[in-house]
Amino acid sequence: MISFTLKELADRLAAQFVGNPHQVILGVNTLDEASDEDLSFLANPRYLEAMKKSRAGAICVDVTTVLSEGKNFLICENPSAAFQKIAELILLPPSQSAFQGIHPTAVIHESVQIGPNVTIGPHVTIDRGSIIGAGTTLSPNVSIGYEVQIGANCTIYSNCTIRERCRLGNRVILQPGAVIGSCGFGYTQDKLGHHIKLEQLGIVVLEDDVEIGANTTIDRSRFKQTIIRKGTKIDNLCQIAHNVEVGEHNVMAAQTGIAGSSKTGKYVMLGGQVGILGHVELEDMVMVATRGGVSKSLKPGKYRGSPAIPIDEYNRQKIHVRKLEEYVERIKQLESKLAKLVPDLQNS
Repeated sequence: MISFTLKELADRLAAQFVGNPHQVILGVNTLDEASDEDLSFLANPRYLEAMKKSRAGAICVDVTTVLSEGKNFLICENPSAAFQKIAELILLPPSQSAFQGIHPTAVIHESVQIGPNVTIGPHVTIDRGSIIGAGTTLSPNVSIGYEVQIGANCTIYSNCTIRERCRLGNRVILQPGAVIGSCGFGYTQDKLGHHIKLEQLGIVVLEDDVEIGANTTIDRSRFKQTIIRKGTKIDNLCQIAHNVEVGEHNVMAAQTGIAGSSKTGKYVMLGGQVGILGHVELEDMVMVATRGGVSKSLKPGKYRGSPAIPIDEYNRQKIHVRKLEEYVERIKQLESKLAKLVPDLQNS
């Protein structure tokens, strides 16, 4: 069992501590449920009373928190981030898989280049000319097409597919079932209206530190590149169409879809089930709330609704809609008064 004293944790985090330096921490938990051997954290002053009542062996707090007597504290700039680091120290096992090295059931073409310290799990297939960078892990049933390039220290979870010639940078994470490089949805019609497939001849590029959620699909471009820039995090069940360029450090929640040839800038945030029309651009720092529908290019700001409009305007409209019955009743009253007034005017 992994354990740390309060002082050891403070040293690892370069944080201050208050209380018993020899207090042993064996686990992590919420303020309400923590025992005297658990670490917890206070990230919101609304839970100050819960902190005072907590039995936690130690609590991560920021420098502005008023400390309770008789408790142990780690004083950090960001209590939530500090708690996460300690949780990973305690809860993550030294090795996350029993499979090390290259499993004998893996099918790997003789031309594949494999870096040092690579783990390749059961039933992985890797086609000709592909490159797997140092320290990368391919979990069971991963399928790698030909001439794929995967950088160092990537983690590709089970049942992912990376199709031909796609490129992944360093420290990329693909959650289970992600598909990188599926065909873009492109067809033309003949004289009879039959749909004729347009072969998608481009690739997908995932830059460094990108994470792709479970069962998310990113389509290859028609003849260039679909690109996810560095540091971007995409949730489960998202769809990125061909020729899309997603900027650096975007975050995209589940079931969001971006149609072909659209582009996002840096630090864009998209809520769940956002839909973006093709051939539009979202500039840096755009934020679109859940279920927003983007039909035209957006300047920096916060947006909501479908079609997406500035969030302040959206909120004003919602207030009016909520009062719709009141407005209807007032109109009826005015019409009734007017009907009585009109005959009097006619008789005068």
